[in-house]
Amino acid sequence: MTAKLVQGYEVVIGFETHTQLSTQSKIFSRASVAFGAEPNTQACAVDMALPGTLPVMNVGAVERAIEFGLAINAHIAERSVFARKNYFYPDLPKGYQISQFEIPVVQGGEVSFFMEEGQETVRKTVRLERAHLEEDAGKSLHEDFIGQSGIDLNRAGTPLLEIVTQPDMRSSDEAVAYAKELHKIVTWIGICDGNMQEGSFRCDANVSVRKPGAELGTRREIKNLNSFKFMQQAIDYEVRWQIEQIEDGHAIQQATVLFDPDTGETRAMRTKEDAADYRYFPDPDLPPLVIGRDWVARVRSEMAELPRVMAERFVRDYALPEYDATQLTQSKAVAAYFEATAKACGQPKLASNWIMGEVSRRLNTTEMAIEQAPVNAAQLAALIGRISDNTISNNAARQVFDALWAEGGDVDAVIEAKGLKQMNDTGELEKIIDEVLAANPKNVEEFKAGNSKALNGLVGPIMKASKGKANPGQVNALLIKKLG
Repeated sequence: MTAKLVQGYEVVIGFETHTQLSTQSKIFSRASVAFGAEPNTQACAVDMALPGTLPVMNVGAVERAIEFGLAINAHIAERSVFARKNYFYPDLPKGYQISQFEIPVVQGGEVSFFMEEGQETVRKTVRLERAHLEEDAGKSLHEDFIGQSGIDLNRAGTPLLEIVTQPDMRSSDEAVAYAKELHKIVTWIGICDGNMQEGSFRCDANVSVRKPGAELGTRREIKNLNSFKFMQQAIDYEVRWQIEQIEDGHAIQQATVLFDPDTGETRAMRTKEDAADYRYFPDPDLPPLVIGRDWVARVRSEMAELPRVMAERFVRDYALPEYDATQLTQSKAVAAYFEATAKACGQPKLASNWIMGEVSRRLNTTEMAIEQAPVNAAQLAALIGRISDNTISNNAARQVFDALWAEGGDVDAVIEAKGLKQMNDTGELEKIIDEVLAANPKNVEEFKAGNSKALNGLVGPIMKASKGKANPGQVNALLIKKLG
C-alpha cells in the first residue's frame, strides 16, 4: 500500500522502547526496584560503583527477555554478550552503562496490529531489529534545589529490555498503534507493569522525512515519550518542523530532542551520538550469557496463551471477524469477560458487539477497568439471551442495561419491573395493525403503489400503540403479509 504523504514527503519512523522488567531486584545487584522510595535508599554498593564491586546477572531478567522473544517470534540467541557503553552523566556513577551491543539476546521478530484506513481495517506489521538487556541510569533532580541538582541512584541498575524496531512506520497513527500493541504484549505476558507515568514503559521515536523513493533522511530522536497522546503530538510537530526546515533550504542535523507538552513543540537537547561515540567494548566482569534450548523450552511451556494466539482462536472457535478478535484481546481481563459471556449466552457475535459497544463506552466514560464493571459477564449473557429469544427488543435491552449498570439486579426481574417484554401475541398485534391500517389509508395506498418508504409511516404508529412492546421484525412481516 502506498504510504500517505505529508506535503509531498514520506514520513519514516523507528522506535526504541525501554521496558522496565518486572523483577523484584536490579539487573546486576540485589537492591530493590520498588517505586517511590526516598532518594538513594535503594542503591547498594554495586549500584553506586564503589571500588571492588562486581555485577551478578539477575536470572529473572533473562527469563523475561526470553518470554518477550517468544511472544514476538524472534530468535533467542544461545550466546549473547554484555558491553560497556561509555558516556558521562552525573547520575551514571560508573561512567558507563552495561548494555548489549554486537550480540543481543533477542534478534528479529515482529509486532502486528490492525488500523482503520478509510472504510477498511488493515493489518500492519512492524519488524523488530533486536531487544537487548541493559541497566538504567540514576536520576538528576532539579526541582527541589536552588542553583544545584541532586542525584538519586534508586533507578541505577534497574533492569531494562530495550526494544528496537526497523524504520517501518509511516505516520504518527501507525507509531501510536505500534506502541499500544507493544505495551499490550509486555503487560499481557507480565514482563512489565506498563506504567508510563512511573517510567516503566518509555518510548523514543526516531523521526525523519524524505521524498518518495529517496534515501532515508537524517533522523532526530524524540526522547522519553511517556503517554500515547504526547507521542502523537510530538511526532506530528517534528514532521512539520523537519519539512519546514528542508523547504526553507536548511539541512536536518542529527539530534536528540525533547517534547514539551505545554508548548506542543520539540526542542534540541544535544547532538545525537552514534555507536562509535560510546566506545563499546565487552564487559570484562560479565561472562557471555548462555541460554540453552531446554531453558527456552521450559519458559515457553510456562507462558500463558499469547494475545495473537487467543485472537486466532476467537476467530476459529467463535466465528468472530479478525477486528473483533483483536479488540477483545487488548487485555486478559477483557478477553476473559468476553469468553465468559459468549459461553453463557451462546451468541459470541452479539457478546462481542455489546462488549465493544455499550460496555466499552461506559467503561471509558467512567474511567473504569472491566474488572470493576457493575454488569458482570453472567448478567450480560442473560441480557443477550433475552434479546435472542425475542423477550425484549434492542431498545428495551439498553434500558435494562442502564438499570443493571446503575443498580445491579436480575435481568428478568428488571424486565418485569419495567414492563419491557415484547408483545409476542400475534392476535393482539394483528388487532393493533388493523387499527393503524384503517387510520392511515394514504400510507396503505402509497405502499401498494410501489412506495416502499410508506411502510415506515405505519411501523411508527404501531410501535407507539403497542407502547414499544411489539417486535419490529414481526411487525414488518405482518404488515407486508397484510398489504401484499
